[in-house]
Amino acid sequence: MLSAQAVSVFFGDVPILAELDLEIAAGEVVGLIGPNGAGKTTLLRAMAGLLPLQYGEMRLEGRPLHRMDRRSLARVLAYLPQGGDSHWALTVETLVMLGRLPHRSPWAAPSKADEAAVAQALAVCDVARFGDRPVTQLSGGERTRVLMARALAGEPKVLLADEPVAGLDPGHQLDVMAKLRELAASGAGIVVVMHDLTLAARFCDRLALLFGKQIAAEGCPTKVLSADMLARCYGVRAYHGSVEGGAIVVPLERTDAGADHASA
Repeated sequence: MLSAQAVSVFFGDVPILAELDLEIAAGEVVGLIGPNGAGKTTLLRAMAGLLPLQYGEMRLEGRPLHRMDRRSLARVLAYLPQGGDSHWALTVETLVMLGRLPHRSPWAAPSKADEAAVAQALAVCDVARFGDRPVTQLSGGERTRVLMARALAGEPKVLLADEPVAGLDPGHQLDVMAKLRELAASGAGIVVVMHDLTLAARFCDRLALLFGKQIAAEGCPTKVLSADMLARCYGVRAYHGSVEGGAIVVPLERTDAGADHASA
């Protein structure tokens, strides 16, 4: 559904990603993990067509991303940035309705389909009760859920979400991850940047661990979150366990390798 083919991204003369390959299929949740500065957000923005590529190509449903017009792209792909916010005192319902713009004719009033999609998004993100309130009056976690609702209102085939559970309480973290799994089950392709390794292990079908400008490991969470990979890429020793059929990965301490990485 979405693929990065030998992608390299530079900021000025500094390479951030180098000849990276990644494919996202319909029906799966792929977690992007890795230490700070590994290029997770850069890759997500490149996959959304928001960053120029030095080399390589992004393809969406087989089409080169850079050749797609923005309206057609927005009908298929939604991007939820890290720490997004609203700087205007729009009501929650108005902000979420903006997610329907790619599906509406210019200046046209919202259709019944638009209203139904917005109502569904408000409900699944647990923000329907805030519909008439200005977004600026909500807490940070509540605004995060509103922005998730805006992305979902567009009914995207591909959703790129950058740390969508950051700042949420544990219950809403589980709600968001369960919703991503539900979207994938309906046929969407989901890419999510995460730092919580336990949530990544429990909810993602596949993980891609970024380190050293490339993908150091890719595959099932058990393989990617091995003791060796955590020591090499994060510089940590972690507890690995399971409960109710799901994995638990809890970092315990820095390793010598971590100290080496920090000074490199």
